[in-house]
Amino acid sequence: MLVAAAVCPCPPLLVPEVAAGAAPELDAARAACTDAVGVLAAARPDRLVVVGPAERSGRGAYPQGARGSFRGFGVPFDVRLGVAAPPRESPERELPPALAVAAWLLDRTGWSASPVEGLGVEETLATERCTRVGGEIAAQAERVALLVMGDGSACRTLKAPGYLDERAAGFDAEAARALGAVDVAALVDIDAGLAAELKAAGRAPWQVLAGAADGASPRGQLLYDDAPYGVGYLVAAWS
Repeated sequence: MLVAAAVCPCPPLLVPEVAAGAAPELDAARAACTDAVGVLAAARPDRLVVVGPAERSGRGAYPQGARGSFRGFGVPFDVRLGVAAPPRESPERELPPALAVAAWLLDRTGWSASPVEGLGVEETLATERCTRVGGEIAAQAERVALLVMGDGSACRTLKAPGYLDERAAGFDAEAARALGAVDVAALVDIDAGLAAELKAAGRAPWQVLAGAADGASPRGQLLYDDAPYGVGYLVAAWS
């Protein structure tokens, strides 16, 4: 059963080593993410599942200890998901970027509350499948926590990755409201087509969270809502 959740953005720029001189611009977002992960630790879950967007090649499960890297962003910096060494019995898959950011965040906060595993979900995954996956995750243990990585729209300004789209601000505002209010129905109702047009990578992970919350009654808090670089970054905590 879901006992807690943290929702965080997943830009590699969240990692100071990647952001370099621009790192202070996201200090408030980092602080909010740290607070959200603290809520997860306080819930003392039996299992933590990290969910984030991934390309087709990166979809699927990742064990504790899986390696992530920011070398593709010009930084010789690697991370591990959780604290365990990688499994020896099979070739190691590298974490997709969103899960690598999550691994950095867990390391930054000294996560040791429970075993960790990762799940990469395709941004195009249908809503029904997202909620089904969430329900399956919540049934894995008596006390399950989720760290949900994903950005809002990438179309908030003229210089945003997706250029300016007048629908983007309203989309992000409704997502922020739903995440802060634990409005599961509103998360399920997010239009996948519109999310894709606005390049909102968080849609599928948020809907996985919605599925995991079915039958639970957490309280929510919106900790951060801004759009640096024209991308909607949201941080919320459920407990």
